Amino acid sequence: MEKLTAQEEDAMQLVWKNGGGFVKELLDQMQGQKIPYTTLASTMKNLERKGYVKGVKYANAYRYEPVIVKEEYQKKFMNGFVSNYFKNSYKELVSFFAQEDKISADELKDILKMIDNQKDE
Repeated sequence: MEKLTAQEEDAMQLVWKNGGGFVKELLDQMQGQKIPYTTLASTMKNLERKGYVKGVKYANAYRYEPVIVKEEYQKKFMNGFVSNYFKNSYKELVSFFAQEDKISADELKDILKMIDNQKDE
């Protein structure tokens, strides 16, 4: 699975949120400053080439539908992220956030409870 650019990831977020759509529909759903129609159309073609969406032709327009579910992408992205930046160690990842004061002791306790509950299932 090819890595997405920031622009492609933004477009995929729109596709996942809306379950797909025509370029015009996706543009209308964009928050903040909108990009040009042709830029989004080009981005959607790149996503299709990379296998993230499929274009279904309706008359003279394409409706883009997700091929990959958001959770699958998140899993692959996070695995790659942890591998590339934290020596494939989730302990290193959590340690980083703890040192940067991005996670509290209470949040860590909640995470431990989740882990313990999964072991019991």
